[in-house]
Amino acid sequence: MSESVVNTVAEYWSTGFFILAVFGLCAFMVGASSLLGGRSGGVSKSLPFESGIVGAGSARQRFSVQFYLVAMLFVIFDIEAVFLFAWAIVIREVGWAGFWGAAVFIFILLAGLIYDSRTGALDWAPKS
Repeated sequence: MSESVVNTVAEYWSTGFFILAVFGLCAFMVGASSLLGGRSGGVSKSLPFESGIVGAGSARQRFSVQFYLVAMLFVIFDIEAVFLFAWAIVIREVGWAGFWGAAVFIFILLAGLIYDSRTGALDWAPKS
């Protein structure tokens, strides 16, 4: 067999072994936790709580649409930070074309932020 075939088989073998080891470790962890885990029960075991505080009221309360809107805006501007961080890492390689591309990207996001501000998407305070 040639050396390239041996290298390819070795790569596949190591990858397959890794996958089997991961599945084996997962099976061991699930099995050990089911054997060693606690089985205590009681009245308070089935109560939902957050940070040690028993919940009050219905779990089916309605949220304002503004909550979801702010969450979407956060995701958009969070992803924007990831793109700008990647751009900052390769600034020397991309040169002026990359600079102007990032400038257009920031301008579009700034225009969206101004639009959101003017339409009242960011207004949370009660109107006086």
